[in-house]
Amino acid sequence: MAMSLLLAVPGFSSDIRPANRIRTTEPISPAEAEQLTKRLEEIKAMDLKSLPRSERRALRKEVKEIDQKVQDGGYIYISVGALLLIILLLILLL
Repeated sequence: MAMSLLLAVPGFSSDIRPANRIRTTEPISPAEAEQLTKRLEEIKAMDLKSLPRSERRALRKEVKEIDQKVQDGGYIYISVGALLLIILLLILLL
């Protein structure tokens, strides 16, 4: 039994990824966010079926880059449990 566990470990070791990468990008300004949103709206309004395949791929890549920039914009995500804990603490303290 122990021998089979020891043999299974090297199979998982190749799947290890670095934990929590630190991003050093600066948050985007509201003006830049507005400009990026307008560009996304322009792309969504286009008739993509009439474009050649290479241009559609370029637009898809551009949309992914814009989405990534907007998502890296410095938002703070709070889980439901943490939100409940914060509310309970506020109720108890006030």
